[in-house]
Amino acid sequence: MFTLIKAANAGFAFVSVAALVGTGSGAAIAAPVAPTVGGGSGIIIDSRFQCTVTTVGYDDAGRLVGLTAGHCGEPGSQVIAEANPNYGVVGRFVHSDHDLDYGIIQFDPGRITPVDRVGSVTITDIGAPAQFPMVVCKKGRTTGNTCGVAWGDVFGTNSETWTQMCVLEGDSGAPVVVGSTLVGMVNAYLAVGCFGPEVGTTMSVIMNDINRRGDVGAGFLPI
Repeated sequence: MFTLIKAANAGFAFVSVAALVGTGSGAAIAAPVAPTVGGGSGIIIDSRFQCTVTTVGYDDAGRLVGLTAGHCGEPGSQVIAEANPNYGVVGRFVHSDHDLDYGIIQFDPGRITPVDRVGSVTITDIGAPAQFPMVVCKKGRTTGNTCGVAWGDVFGTNSETWTQMCVLEGDSGAPVVVGSTLVGMVNAYLAVGCFGPEVGTTMSVIMNDINRRGDVGAGFLPI
């Protein structure tokens, strides 16, 4: 008997909004710079929960979307970039799947600068699930960049990959990569963070489900 702990942070994300007020005629105020967001970036959801973006890219309708863990938010949940919380809302959840535990964020035009590299993790494409004894790595907003062996689909679910990577609360949604190929996301850990195995949904299954729905995110390709 074991317990899967969802790796989302809650209860201590406080967001302040700063107002820019001109103090004299002719004073020039620089426009705020849109925060950089990519796979591995931290996000704050509804000013309560902290999670990690899996990847950012465009769907076949040209919409700028991102993926993360489904338990991080519900449709309509507001998303703020953790790197610059004062910038305000940059997007909203448009779909949450609680069976596969993935969520789709639609970013507001011009509200983020999308990138394919965050820290030491670069995402260039999406690939098949990792199998034992491949080594996978992830970039999470809590524990940063960690790597470990992939155990594979331990229970034959055809949707999960188990790995021996360190993850903690807040790492939910973190991209799991082999080289620069995105193969999965972080969703939970077994019993003890950074000791028990991590378990996450494979990207191929997520993409098949998104394309089957034919809505926001269909035809998604990473930046």
